[in-house]
Amino acid sequence: MSPQLSRDTTATELVTEYGEHIKGKTILVTGVSPGGLGATFVEKVAAASPATLILAGRNTAKIQQTIDAIVAAHPSVTIKSLQVDLGSFKSVRTAADTVIGWDDVSKIDVLVNNSGIMATPFTLTEDGFESQWETNHLGPFLFTNLIIEKVLAAPAPRIIMVSSDGHRLGHIRWTDYNFNDGKHYNPWFAYGQSKTANCLMAISLAEKLGGRGLLSFSLHPGVIMTNLADNSADFESLRAQDVNMGTKFMWSEFNFKTNDQGAATHVFAAFSPDIKGKFAPE
Repeated sequence: MSPQLSRDTTATELVTEYGEHIKGKTILVTGVSPGGLGATFVEKVAAASPATLILAGRNTAKIQQTIDAIVAAHPSVTIKSLQVDLGSFKSVRTAADTVIGWDDVSKIDVLVNNSGIMATPFTLTEDGFESQWETNHLGPFLFTNLIIEKVLAAPAPRIIMVSSDGHRLGHIRWTDYNFNDGKHYNPWFAYGQSKTANCLMAISLAEKLGGRGLLSFSLHPGVIMTNLADNSADFESLRAQDVNMGTKFMWSEFNFKTNDQGAATHVFAAFSPDIKGKFAPE
C-alpha cells in the first residue's frame, strides 16, 4: 500500500518506504552543493544502499564536501564525482563523454536533473543564451540526450526534471528567449520560461521514449530556503509578479519547508512504484 503523503512528508521517511526500489541502483544527480536539495537527496538516498551515486556539479570542491558527508554516514556506498557546468555546452559535452567512457557504469537507473539557478541578473553564456535558459534547460537537455543510451540501458529507467511552480511566471519566448538581449529582461519571467521548459521536456521524453520503458517526471519541491533561494532576487519581487498576473492564490505568505521535506518530492518522483506520469507538486 502506498504511504500517506503530505507536504510535511520527509525524504528520510520515503527512503525507508522505497528502500527496495533504491537498493542496487545507479543514480546520477546534478546540483549537489551542500545546503541544496540535491545534496539532501543523495545524502538520504545513500542510506538505502544504491549501487553507485554519481554526483555532478560545477564546483568539485563542493561536490567533495557532499561526498565526505555521505562517506561519513555510509562508507560502503560507491560514489563518483563529475564536473559539469550546465551553462556551457563545451563543459556538458565533456562531462557526457566522461560518463559514456566509464566502463564501470553500464547503466544509469535514475537521472535527476536538479541543478539550476533562479532569478539572476541578466547575463549571456559563452554560447550566447540568457543564463537561466541555458543553465536550467538547454544544458540539461543536451546532457540528457548525450547520455540517454546509458539511461535506457537500465531495466526501468527514470528521468526527473526538478522544475518549480514558477513555471506559471513565464511561457517560452520562442522568438525572444534572450529578452531582446536583456533590454526587456525580467529575472522571474526568465526563470519561469526555463521551468516551463523543464515540464515540457519531461512530457516529451515520456512520449518519445516511453516505448523503451522510460518514465519521466517533472516536479515542484515547494519553497525552501536553500542556497538557491539565498542567491536569488527577493521574494517580494516574485509576489509582485503574481499580483500583476492575478494569480491570487500565490499572494499569501510563503509556507517554507525544510530541506528534508523538499527533497521528499525528489524521492517520490525517482522511486515511487505507483506513479506513471505526472507533474509532482510538493
